[in-house]
Parts: sequence; C-alpha cells; structure tokens
Amino acid sequence: MRTERRWRRGRGRLGSEADRAAFRALHQASLAAPALREGLTTASAERAVRHLRNLLGTPAVAITDTEAVLAWDGLGTHHLDQAPVVGLLAIEKGAPRTVDRSQLGCSVGGCPIRTGVVSPLVVEGRVLGTVQAFAPTPTAGLVRATEEVAEWVSGQLALAELDAHRNRMIEAEVRALRAQISPHFVYNSLNAIASFVRTDPDRARELLLEFADFTRYSFRRHGEFTTLAEELRSIERYLLLEQARFGDRLQVTLNVAPEVLPVVVPFLCIQPLVENAVRHGLESVEQTGHLTIVAHDRGHEAVLEVEDNGVGEDPDKVRRALAGDVALDSVGLGNVDARLRATFGDDYGLVVETAPGAGTKVIVRVPKFAPGVSV
Repeated sequence: MRTERRWRRGRGRLGSEADRAAFRALHQASLAAPALREGLTTASAERAVRHLRNLLGTPAVAITDTEAVLAWDGLGTHHLDQAPVVGLLAIEKGAPRTVDRSQLGCSVGGCPIRTGVVSPLVVEGRVLGTVQAFAPTPTAGLVRATEEVAEWVSGQLALAELDAHRNRMIEAEVRALRAQISPHFVYNSLNAIASFVRTDPDRARELLLEFADFTRYSFRRHGEFTTLAEELRSIERYLLLEQARFGDRLQVTLNVAPEVLPVVVPFLCIQPLVENAVRHGLESVEQTGHLTIVAHDRGHEAVLEVEDNGVGEDPDKVRRALAGDVALDSVGLGNVDARLRATFGDDYGLVVETAPGAGTKVIVRVPKFAPGVSV
C-alpha cells in the first residue's frame, strides 16, 4: 500500500504564527539562561542583555544591580546614567514601576526612549537589581512582559545561588572528608614507615615518598574533579602504605580497563571507599584480607567495584551511613554518595551489597561524559 504525505500550505513545520512567536521567545530565553546562571555580574549581564531585548522587542533594555548599570543594549545610550536613578524606587519598594517622559527628559531629536518599565530582580526576598525596558510609548503589554521577564531572570539568579551554595557545600564536604581521613591514616602510615627505618632504610625511604605523594594529592586545593587514573594512582599509594602495615594479611587485586582511565570523577570519590573497606572490612579479621578493585567499560558508563572479604555490615547501618548519619564511623560513605548524586544525578548513587560475615561490595557508576564535569 502506498502512503503519501501532504503538507497544507500556509502552515509550516512550526505551525501558526503564535507557535513561531513562542519558539522565538523560548530560543531567546535559552540563549540568555547560561549567562544568568552564573549570577548577577557585569560579565553575565552583558552576555544576557541582548537576548532579553530581543525577547521584549524594545528599543533598549538595561540590567542594573542595586547601585549601577551592569549592561545596556540598544538605542539611547545617552540615557544610561538615568538607569540607576529610575531603578531606585523599584528597588526600595520591591515592585515594578513605570517611568514617564518627565523623568526621562531628553533633548535629542528623534530619540525613541520616552518611557520605560522598571521591574525588580528578587531572590528569596532580596532585591538584587532591576530589568529596565525602554520604548517610545507606554503599553500595558510592555509592563506585563517586563514583569514576566524580570521574574524569569530572578528564577535564573535563584538557580545560580543554589549552584553556588552547592559548590560551597561540596568544598566543605571535601574538606571534612580530608579531615576525617587524615588523622587515622597519617598515624598508622608513619608508624609503619618508622618500623622500617632501621631494618630496611631503602623501603622506608620509598614509603615516605609514596606517603608524600599521597598526601599532596589528597590535600590539593584546586579542582572539584579528577580523572579515574589519578584517583586510582592515589589509591595505589594508599594501599602500598597499608600493605606495609598489614604485611601478608592484606592481598590486593586491581583489574582496570585502560579505556576508563580518562573518565572524570569527583575528587576523592573512590579512595574513601577503599579506606572504608580496609578499616571496617579487613582491619579486624584474623585471616588474610582480600581487596579487589575492578574498573570496566559499560557503553556510555564506567563501572567501578570495590569488594572485600571482611566482616561485612548490617544493611540498615549502611542505609543510615548513605543518609549522612554522622554518628557512624564510616569514612565518607554518605559524603561520596551525596557528591556523586549532586554531580551526575540520583541515578548515580552508590550501590552497596553487604551482610554481616559476608564481606562488602560497593559499586560506583559514572557517565563517561557529563555536562559541566571536566578537569
């Protein structure tokens, strides 16, 4: 059977004129959004203001903070100095206002700016600045449109503050994680190194260099992310130091697919899982402890597994640790889970398989590529 597809004239693929107008508005909003998500600064305002003017369709648009003009786009730049003044009342009242010809006195012939609408940018009850739209004549449509654009910009700025808060929280969590890991590990490592100073000075020197490299990586101050290769190299140093302490009681197997080594992960997201396995899984067992670390390629994801044959754990206690119960002596489990979810989404939290006496296996999945995630 033959099927013919026909298009009716007068309606393109974007539908009616109203559909096309909506598309244009959404397109301009999408162009302005990335800059506004960086917060209200001169740089972000300058990148966004042209798109906001296209959205409003006015001769000129200004963006101000509470004191000065951050960006102006369009005609009538000789009115630029008036923008902070006309914005004061809107800022003080936290409500939109209109500006008439008497307040925008102009001696320039043919100037298209004779009236304006000033709408405040409000985030959590605080006025951060204004959006100002200027036109030849006032209309109810311009007032409503400026208010709507200001509300949308305020929403983007609120998201920017949430992003900034999230980043501060992540930095604080990493600092807390460093503080949580370091005392226990430093004490045991230095004791292990000291035990070789007289009996095997060369090994003591090698271990001391490994210790220095490990701490340099763990306490570095730059970058929220690292590569899986760097994280695993730090883990190797950690395990060399732990094997110096445990001797033959700690057996380690690493099986890493080369293709996943460049994958970018949150800084210190694997190492705490390995330390947790050593401290809670193997430290208290009498028999030889086996720790296996496997990293393999799974299509668009990298999968890493940390497994030990230690004492295991009560699943309910693990759930509490993942929920962030600080009363539990679990090195970074909840911290790592929260940072993975914050970075990649809720689908990428930790999966923990354990039971008392059955050892523990922790599975980490990360996408090979994610927006905004780079070293």
